[in-house]
Amino acid sequence: MNNRERLSSRLGFILLSAGCAIGCGNVWKFPWMTGQYGGGGFVLVYVLCLLLLGLPVMVMEFALGRASQASPVRMYHKLEKPGQKWHIHGYLALFGNVCLMSFYTCVSGWLVYYFYRFLTGSTADLGFVPMITNPGLNMFFMGIVVVVGFLVLSFNLQGGLERVTKYMMIALLLLMIVLAINSATMSGAAEGLKFYLLPDFSKITPKVIVGAMNQAFFTLSLGIGSMAIFGSYINKDRTLMGESINVIVLDSFVAITAGLIIFPACFTYNVEVGSGPALLFDTMATVFNNMNGGRFWGTLFFLFMVFAAMSTVFAVFENILACVRELTGWSRPKGCVVCGIVIFLTSTTTALGYSLISFQPFAPGSAWLDLWDFLVSNNLLPLGSLVFAVFCCSKRWGWGWDNLLKEANAGKGLKVQQWMKPIFCVLVPIAIIIIYIMGLISFSWR
Repeated sequence: MNNRERLSSRLGFILLSAGCAIGCGNVWKFPWMTGQYGGGGFVLVYVLCLLLLGLPVMVMEFALGRASQASPVRMYHKLEKPGQKWHIHGYLALFGNVCLMSFYTCVSGWLVYYFYRFLTGSTADLGFVPMITNPGLNMFFMGIVVVVGFLVLSFNLQGGLERVTKYMMIALLLLMIVLAINSATMSGAAEGLKFYLLPDFSKITPKVIVGAMNQAFFTLSLGIGSMAIFGSYINKDRTLMGESINVIVLDSFVAITAGLIIFPACFTYNVEVGSGPALLFDTMATVFNNMNGGRFWGTLFFLFMVFAAMSTVFAVFENILACVRELTGWSRPKGCVVCGIVIFLTSTTTALGYSLISFQPFAPGSAWLDLWDFLVSNNLLPLGSLVFAVFCCSKRWGWGWDNLLKEANAGKGLKVQQWMKPIFCVLVPIAIIIIYIMGLISFSWR
C-alpha cells in the first residue's frame, strides 16, 4: 500500500474512531456488568479507569499509528530500534482483533435478529436461550453481519467505511436521546437511576475494579491496535490529546445513556438487573412486550443496538483488513473476500457453541464466547495496553517519551503536558500490572 488512504475530514476521524469504541461493549456488556457488579460503584470505578488509564493509552495508540503511517503489524517495524522485537505485539494485535470478531459478530447477529422480530411484531415467543441454541438462526444472522461488514469495506475508505459510519453514528446518537427521554418518564425511573448513578462503596471489591478496567479497555478497543490504525489515516492538524478526549466523551455518552435507557425500564417492570449477558435480550424484550407502544420502542431500541454494534464491526474489520493488506499487498476487494471467509469460520465456533459444537472451557455453562472474551478482555487488551505504555515511555527500550510528546502534540488543540509523564509512564503500567494480577487471582473458573 504505497499510497495510504486518508479520511476526508476531522469529523470522519472522530466518528469513525468513536464508532470503533462504541458498540456492544457500551450497549450490551456495560449495562449487564453494571447490573451484576452493584450499580453506581462500578460506574464510578469505570469512569476513573477511562480517565486515568484509557485516555493515556488512547493517546499512545493514536500517536504510534500517526507516526508510523502503518497498521499494527508494520507499525513497530518503523518505530523500533534495530534488533528489537516489539513488532511481535503487532501480530498479537491482529490475532486479538480476530478473537474479538469471533464472538462479536455473533452477538451483533443476535441484535439484528431481535430488531427483525420487533420490526415484524413477532415477539411473543422471543427468548435468549431459544435463540442461542438454534444453530441455523445463529449462522444466518452472524453471516449477515460478516457479509455486510466486508461488503462496505470493499469500497474505498472515504466512500465506504467513512460515509456509512458518519450517518450511522449520527442516527445512533439521536435514537439514544429519544429512548433515554422515554425511559425517564417511566414510573420506576427514580429507583432505577438511584441504583445506576449513586455509588454503594461497600460493593466496590477487587473483582469490581478488575471488571471496570477490563471494561474500560474493551469499550475503547484499546490494546490491540484498533485505534492505531485510525491514527495512521489522519494528518497532523490536530493534537491527539484533544481528539482522544472527543472519542472518549462520545463513547462514555453512549455507555452512560444505555444505562439511562435500561435501568429505569428494568425497575419499572420488576425485571432482574443482574441477569448477565441476557439482560438486553430477555429482560428488555419483557419490558417492551409489556409497555404501551412496545413494538415501536423495541424496534427503535434494537435498531440503535444494531447501529452501535455495526460501527465497531466496520472499524475492527478495517483494522484486520489493513493488517492483512500490508502483509500481502492484496487489493481491498480481494482482502475483504479472504478476511470475510476467515472471520466467518472463526465466528462459527460462537454461533454453534451453544448447540452443535458445545465446548465448556471453564466450567459448566461456559462456551466458546466465554473463551474468546477471556482471551480478549482479560488478557490481550490489558497486556497490549501495557506494551504500548512501556514502548512509548521507555527511551532505552522503546520509542521514548520525547517522541511520544512530539507526535501527540503536533497540531492545534489540547496537548500532553510534561507533568503528565508520571501518569503515562508510571501510573498506567503499574496500575495495569496490579489490576491484571488481581484479575488472574479473582478469575472464577466455575
